[in-house]
Amino acid sequence: MDGILNIYKEPDFTSHDVVAKLRGILHQKKVGHTGTLDPAAMGVLPVCCGKATKVCELLAEKDKTYQAVCKLGVVTDTQDDTGEILEEHSFKDVTEEEVREAAASFLGESSQIPPMYSAIKVHGKKLYELAREGKTVERKPRNIYISQLDILQVDLEEGTILIEVTCSKGTYIRTLCHDIGGKLGTGAVMQSLVRTRVADFVIEEAVTLGELERLLLEEPEEFQRKLIPVDSLFPEYPRKQILPEYTKHLFNGNILEERYLRDLDGRQEEPGGKVLVYDQDGGFKAVYRRQKNNYAVVKMF
Repeated sequence: MDGILNIYKEPDFTSHDVVAKLRGILHQKKVGHTGTLDPAAMGVLPVCCGKATKVCELLAEKDKTYQAVCKLGVVTDTQDDTGEILEEHSFKDVTEEEVREAAASFLGESSQIPPMYSAIKVHGKKLYELAREGKTVERKPRNIYISQLDILQVDLEEGTILIEVTCSKGTYIRTLCHDIGGKLGTGAVMQSLVRTRVADFVIEEAVTLGELERLLLEEPEEFQRKLIPVDSLFPEYPRKQILPEYTKHLFNGNILEERYLRDLDGRQEEPGGKVLVYDQDGGFKAVYRRQKNNYAVVKMF
Protein backbone atom coordinates (compact mmCIF):
# COMPACT_ATOMS: atom_id res chain seq x y z
CA MET A 1 0.00 0.00 0.00
CA ASP A 2 1.70 3.20 -1.22
CA GLY A 3 0.55 6.70 -0.31
CA ILE A 4 0.13 9.26 2.47
CA LEU A 5 -2.57 9.19 5.15
CA ASN A 6 -3.62 12.38 6.93
CA ILE A 7 -3.97 11.05 10.48
CA TYR A 8 -5.66 12.98 13.30
CA LYS A 9 -3.37 12.21 16.23
CA GLU A 10 -5.38 11.95 19.40
CA PRO A 11 -4.01 12.90 22.85
CA ASP A 12 -1.94 10.37 24.83
CA PHE A 13 -0.62 8.78 21.63
CA THR A 14 3.01 9.35 20.70
CA SER A 15 3.82 9.73 17.02
CA HIS A 16 5.56 6.35 17.24
CA ASP A 17 2.38 4.83 18.72
CA VAL A 18 0.48 6.03 15.64
CA VAL A 19 3.01 4.40 13.32
CA ALA A 20 2.97 1.13 15.30
CA LYS A 21 -0.83 0.94 15.33
CA LEU A 22 -1.03 1.79 11.63
CA ARG A 23 1.40 -1.01 10.82
CA GLY A 24 -1.01 -3.37 12.54
CA ILE A 25 -4.08 -1.96 10.76
CA LEU A 26 -2.46 -2.06 7.31
CA HIS A 27 -0.48 -5.28 7.91
CA GLN A 28 2.68 -3.74 6.49
CA LYS A 29 5.96 -2.66 8.04
CA LYS A 30 6.91 0.21 5.75
CA VAL A 31 5.18 3.10 7.57
CA GLY A 32 6.74 6.34 8.80
CA HIS A 33 5.56 9.65 10.26
CA THR A 34 6.62 13.10 9.07
CA GLY A 35 7.36 14.99 12.27
CA THR A 36 6.92 14.29 15.96
CA LEU A 37 3.98 15.64 17.95
CA ASP A 38 4.11 15.64 21.76
CA PRO A 39 1.92 12.94 23.36
CA ALA A 40 -0.50 15.54 24.78
CA ALA A 41 -0.79 17.37 21.44
CA MET A 42 -3.49 16.67 18.88
CA GLY A 43 -4.01 17.20 15.19
CA VAL A 44 -2.48 16.61 11.79
CA LEU A 45 0.17 13.89 11.47
CA PRO A 46 0.81 12.85 7.86
CA VAL A 47 1.95 9.22 7.76
CA CYS A 48 3.71 7.76 4.71
CA CYS A 49 3.12 4.16 3.65
CA GLY A 50 5.12 1.91 1.34
CA LYS A 51 7.07 3.77 -1.33
CA ALA A 52 5.77 7.06 0.05
CA THR A 53 8.15 6.71 3.01
CA LYS A 54 10.74 8.20 0.66
CA VAL A 55 9.06 11.61 1.08
CA CYS A 56 8.90 11.56 4.91
CA GLU A 57 11.87 13.89 5.12
CA LEU A 58 10.42 16.21 2.48
CA LEU A 59 7.17 16.62 4.41
CA ALA A 60 9.02 17.09 7.69
CA GLU A 61 10.68 20.16 6.12
CA LYS A 62 7.35 21.84 5.24
CA ASP A 63 5.80 24.73 7.18
CA LYS A 64 3.21 23.85 9.81
CA THR A 65 0.33 25.67 11.52
CA TYR A 66 -0.62 25.28 15.17
CA GLN A 67 -3.16 26.61 17.64
CA ALA A 68 -1.96 26.78 21.23
CA VAL A 69 -3.17 28.07 24.56
CA CYS A 70 -0.54 29.95 26.60
CA LYS A 71 -1.06 30.31 30.34
CA LEU A 72 0.59 33.37 31.89
CA GLY A 73 2.11 33.53 35.36
CA VAL A 74 3.90 30.17 35.47
CA VAL A 75 7.30 28.80 34.47
CA THR A 76 7.89 25.02 34.42
CA ASP A 77 10.82 22.79 33.60
CA THR A 78 9.01 21.36 30.55
CA GLN A 79 7.61 24.71 29.34
CA ASP A 80 4.10 23.22 29.39
CA ASP A 81 1.59 22.65 32.18
CA THR A 82 2.69 19.04 32.78
CA GLY A 83 6.03 20.04 34.25
CA GLU A 84 7.32 20.96 37.68
CA ILE A 85 6.57 24.58 38.57
CA LEU A 86 9.78 26.60 38.89
CA GLU A 87 8.34 30.12 39.21
CA GLU A 88 4.98 31.85 39.66
CA HIS A 89 4.27 35.49 38.83
CA SER A 90 1.35 37.90 38.83
CA PHE A 91 -0.15 38.89 35.49
CA LYS A 92 -2.84 41.27 36.81
CA ASP A 93 -1.16 44.39 35.35
CA VAL A 94 -0.66 42.97 31.86
CA THR A 95 -2.75 44.59 29.09
CA GLU A 96 -4.03 43.03 25.88
CA GLU A 97 -1.97 45.52 23.90
CA GLU A 98 1.20 44.32 25.67
CA VAL A 99 0.28 40.71 24.92
CA ARG A 100 -0.15 41.49 21.21
CA GLU A 101 3.11 43.47 21.07
CA ALA A 102 5.04 40.69 22.80
CA ALA A 103 3.67 38.05 20.42
CA ALA A 104 4.30 40.18 17.33
CA SER A 105 7.96 40.58 18.30
CA PHE A 106 8.54 36.91 17.43
CA LEU A 107 7.36 37.26 13.82
CA GLY A 108 9.95 36.59 11.13
CA GLU A 109 13.37 35.04 11.55
CA SER A 110 14.77 34.53 15.02
CA SER A 111 16.72 32.03 17.10
CA GLN A 112 15.21 29.71 19.68
CA ILE A 113 16.87 27.60 22.38
CA PRO A 114 15.25 24.14 22.32
CA PRO A 115 13.75 22.94 25.61
CA MET A 116 15.50 20.28 27.70
CA TYR A 117 12.39 18.13 27.34
CA SER A 118 12.82 17.49 23.61
CA ALA A 119 14.00 14.66 21.36
CA ILE A 120 17.10 16.52 20.14
CA LYS A 121 20.25 14.47 20.66
CA VAL A 122 23.37 15.79 22.38
CA HIS A 123 26.39 13.47 22.38
CA GLY A 124 24.17 10.60 21.30
CA LYS A 125 21.58 11.02 24.06
CA LYS A 126 18.14 12.64 23.79
CA LEU A 127 17.69 15.82 25.80
CA TYR A 128 14.57 14.55 27.56
CA GLU A 129 16.53 11.51 28.78
CA LEU A 130 19.12 13.83 30.32
CA ALA A 131 16.36 16.02 31.78
CA ARG A 132 14.77 13.01 33.48
CA GLU A 133 18.15 12.32 35.08
CA GLY A 134 18.04 15.84 36.49
CA LYS A 135 20.71 17.10 34.12
CA THR A 136 20.71 20.36 32.18
CA VAL A 137 23.09 20.82 29.26
CA GLU A 138 23.89 23.78 27.05
CA ARG A 139 21.77 23.84 23.88
CA LYS A 140 22.72 25.72 20.76
CA PRO A 141 20.13 28.25 19.52
CA ARG A 142 18.39 27.20 16.31
CA ASN A 143 17.26 29.51 13.55
CA ILE A 144 13.49 29.43 13.07
CA TYR A 145 11.02 31.40 10.99
CA ILE A 146 7.50 32.38 12.08
CA SER A 147 5.54 33.62 9.09
CA GLN A 148 2.25 34.18 10.92
CA LEU A 149 1.36 34.68 14.57
CA ASP A 150 -2.21 35.68 15.34
CA ILE A 151 -3.79 36.25 18.74
CA LEU A 152 -7.21 34.63 18.47
CA GLN A 153 -8.38 35.20 22.03
CA VAL A 154 -7.13 36.87 25.21
CA ASP A 155 -8.59 36.21 28.68
CA LEU A 156 -6.64 38.33 31.14
CA GLU A 157 -8.80 37.23 34.08
CA GLU A 158 -7.66 33.64 33.58
CA GLY A 159 -4.33 34.68 32.09
CA THR A 160 -4.79 32.62 28.93
CA ILE A 161 -3.96 33.48 25.32
CA LEU A 162 -5.04 31.49 22.26
CA ILE A 163 -2.49 31.86 19.47
CA GLU A 164 -2.28 30.56 15.90
CA VAL A 165 1.24 30.10 14.56
CA THR A 166 2.57 29.21 11.12
CA CYS A 167 6.24 28.35 11.37
CA SER A 168 9.24 26.54 9.94
CA LYS A 169 10.52 23.10 10.84
CA GLY A 170 12.17 22.91 14.26
CA THR A 171 10.02 25.56 15.96
CA TYR A 172 8.94 24.59 19.48
CA ILE A 173 5.57 26.12 20.34
CA ARG A 174 6.18 25.37 24.04
CA THR A 175 9.31 27.49 23.85
CA LEU A 176 7.45 30.23 21.98
CA CYS A 177 4.88 30.39 24.83
CA HIS A 178 7.72 30.41 27.36
CA ASP A 179 9.47 33.24 25.49
CA ILE A 180 6.28 35.32 25.16
CA GLY A 181 5.88 35.00 28.93
CA GLY A 182 9.50 36.03 29.39
CA LYS A 183 8.95 39.11 27.21
CA LEU A 184 5.91 40.06 29.34
CA GLY A 185 7.80 39.43 32.58
CA THR A 186 5.13 37.01 33.80
CA GLY A 187 6.40 33.68 32.55
CA ALA A 188 4.11 31.39 30.57
CA VAL A 189 3.53 27.73 29.75
CA MET A 190 1.77 25.96 26.92
CA GLN A 191 -1.56 24.57 28.11
CA SER A 192 -2.69 22.81 24.95
CA LEU A 193 -1.54 22.31 21.36
CA VAL A 194 -3.35 21.39 18.15
CA ARG A 195 -1.55 21.09 14.82
CA THR A 196 -4.01 22.23 12.17
CA ARG A 197 -1.87 21.97 9.02
CA VAL A 198 1.27 20.38 7.57
CA ALA A 199 1.89 21.64 4.02
CA ASP A 200 -1.44 20.92 2.23
CA PHE A 201 -2.65 18.42 4.84
CA VAL A 202 -5.35 20.12 6.94
CA ILE A 203 -7.15 19.12 10.11
CA GLU A 204 -10.59 19.20 8.47
CA GLU A 205 -9.58 16.24 6.29
CA ALA A 206 -7.66 14.25 8.95
CA VAL A 207 -9.01 10.90 10.19
CA THR A 208 -8.46 9.07 13.46
CA LEU A 209 -6.91 5.61 13.54
CA GLY A 210 -10.25 4.15 14.64
CA GLU A 211 -12.10 5.70 11.71
CA LEU A 212 -9.37 4.61 9.30
CA GLU A 213 -9.60 1.01 10.50
CA ARG A 214 -13.38 1.08 10.09
CA LEU A 215 -13.09 2.43 6.53
CA LEU A 216 -10.57 -0.25 5.60
CA LEU A 217 -12.94 -2.98 6.76
CA GLU A 218 -16.32 -1.52 5.78
CA GLU A 219 -15.73 1.09 3.05
CA PRO A 220 -12.53 0.15 1.17
CA GLU A 221 -13.29 2.58 -1.68
CA GLU A 222 -13.54 5.47 0.78
CA PHE A 223 -10.33 4.28 2.42
CA GLN A 224 -8.57 4.43 -0.96
CA ARG A 225 -9.70 8.05 -1.32
CA LYS A 226 -7.97 8.82 1.98
CA LEU A 227 -4.71 7.33 0.68
CA ILE A 228 -3.11 10.33 -1.02
CA PRO A 229 -0.85 9.54 -4.01
CA VAL A 230 2.80 10.56 -3.69
CA ASP A 231 2.82 12.57 -6.93
CA SER A 232 0.11 14.87 -5.55
CA LEU A 233 2.87 16.43 -3.41
CA PHE A 234 4.48 17.87 -6.55
CA PRO A 235 1.70 19.72 -8.42
CA GLU A 236 4.18 22.30 -9.72
CA TYR A 237 6.28 19.78 -11.69
CA PRO A 238 5.51 18.99 -15.37
CA ARG A 239 4.52 15.36 -16.05
CA LYS A 240 6.18 13.01 -18.56
CA GLN A 241 5.47 9.43 -19.60
CA ILE A 242 8.09 6.91 -20.70
CA LEU A 243 7.60 5.40 -24.15
CA PRO A 244 7.10 1.60 -23.95
CA GLU A 245 10.37 0.69 -25.66
CA TYR A 246 12.39 2.64 -23.05
CA THR A 247 10.66 1.32 -19.92
CA LYS A 248 13.77 -0.57 -18.78
CA HIS A 249 15.77 2.68 -18.72
CA LEU A 250 13.23 4.21 -16.33
CA PHE A 251 13.00 1.19 -14.03
CA ASN A 252 16.82 1.09 -13.77
CA GLY A 253 17.02 4.79 -12.93
CA ASN A 254 19.10 5.53 -16.04
CA ILE A 255 19.61 8.89 -17.72
CA LEU A 256 16.57 9.52 -19.95
CA GLU A 257 16.94 11.24 -23.30
CA GLU A 258 14.23 13.62 -24.46
CA ARG A 259 13.10 11.19 -27.13
CA TYR A 260 12.33 8.54 -24.50
CA LEU A 261 9.49 10.63 -23.07
CA ARG A 262 6.23 12.23 -24.10
CA ASP A 263 4.49 15.18 -22.44
CA LEU A 264 1.39 14.47 -20.38
CA ASP A 265 0.36 18.03 -19.65
CA GLY A 266 2.24 20.24 -22.15
CA ARG A 267 3.63 22.44 -19.39
CA GLN A 268 6.81 24.39 -20.00
CA GLU A 269 9.89 23.15 -18.17
CA GLU A 270 12.38 25.35 -16.36
CA PRO A 271 16.11 24.91 -17.08
CA GLY A 272 17.38 22.46 -14.46
CA GLY A 273 13.80 21.97 -13.26
CA LYS A 274 12.26 18.75 -12.00
CA VAL A 275 9.66 16.60 -13.79
CA LEU A 276 7.48 13.67 -12.72
CA VAL A 277 7.95 10.53 -14.80
CA TYR A 278 5.25 7.86 -15.21
CA ASP A 279 5.43 4.36 -16.65
CA GLN A 280 3.52 3.25 -19.77
CA ASP A 281 0.50 2.33 -17.61
CA GLY A 282 0.34 5.75 -15.96
CA GLY A 283 1.96 4.71 -12.67
CA PHE A 284 4.12 7.35 -11.00
CA LYS A 285 7.72 6.11 -10.86
CA ALA A 286 10.24 8.88 -10.34
CA VAL A 287 11.27 12.52 -10.04
CA TYR A 288 13.86 13.51 -12.66
CA ARG A 289 15.79 16.74 -13.22
CA ARG A 290 16.36 18.35 -16.62
CA GLN A 291 20.00 18.43 -17.75
CA LYS A 292 20.31 20.16 -21.14
CA ASN A 293 18.96 17.51 -23.57
CA ASN A 294 18.29 14.71 -21.08
CA TYR A 295 17.03 13.95 -17.58
CA ALA A 296 18.84 12.60 -14.49
CA VAL A 297 17.04 10.74 -11.71
CA VAL A 298 16.46 12.57 -8.41
CA LYS A 299 14.38 9.95 -6.58
CA MET A 300 12.80 6.67 -7.61
CA PHE A 301 9.44 5.52 -6.27
